[in-house]
Amino acid sequence: MGRSGSGGAWSSDAGEHPLRGLRNLVMVAGHSIYTSGSCGRIDREDSWFLEPYQKHPGQAATFLAHIKEGVDIAARDEEALLLFSGGETRKDAGPRSEAQSYWAIADSKGWFGNDESVRNRALTEEHARDSFENLLFSVCRFRELTGNYPHNITVVSYDFKEERFAQLHRSALGFPEGRFFFSGTPATPTAREAAIKGEAAVRSQFQEDPYGCLGSLHMKRLKRDPFHRAIPYPNGCPELKGLFSYCGLVPFPGQLPWTQ
Repeated sequence: MGRSGSGGAWSSDAGEHPLRGLRNLVMVAGHSIYTSGSCGRIDREDSWFLEPYQKHPGQAATFLAHIKEGVDIAARDEEALLLFSGGETRKDAGPRSEAQSYWAIADSKGWFGNDESVRNRALTEEHARDSFENLLFSVCRFRELTGNYPHNITVVSYDFKEERFAQLHRSALGFPEGRFFFSGTPATPTAREAAIKGEAAVRSQFQEDPYGCLGSLHMKRLKRDPFHRAIPYPNGCPELKGLFSYCGLVPFPGQLPWTQ
């Protein structure tokens, strides 16, 4: 299937996989929800729903940096699908997803000068409740949209989360290290020390519970699903059914599309 002209990826003959021509995944992990109902400035903290630990000057600008970084990476790779990932994780923010917030902001910014070439290849994954689900669910979403699994994966998040994504989560999925890339942007300076300390604690939890299915990580997922959204996966990625149901302390022992 050839892609449409002017850099677009959608095709009327794509059938059930409208983006079949794309090979690589660029995933931007969501961290907050845009809540301004009066077209507030996207770089103002009061336009976002922030947890107490996020309330630092310049925090909103870090979200914008993630969005722009994801768009820029996708713009340099015409075979990339850009996914903003993150569910409706905050009750007080209402039934709005992190992913939709990020997509809407990218659109409002004209895709940072990459309008048509990226917009047609940028979609959302709106069910993830933590970083492991950001990655796993986005891989499944990629399969839904393209009919294949990504050849390369690039994750965009805070720079201090690189080890969590590139080592712990990637290893839990058994995805080849040579095809996995991470692009990190810095936290706001006033938040960095606390963020690094908090990240060490979360890494420790995922080291003990790689799939986030036990204890505190499991409880955190339940709390981040205030509207009881039914998760559609692994529908759309049947080859990962075993992985989605797996809960263990050692890597998933079954075959995966990228390990065969």
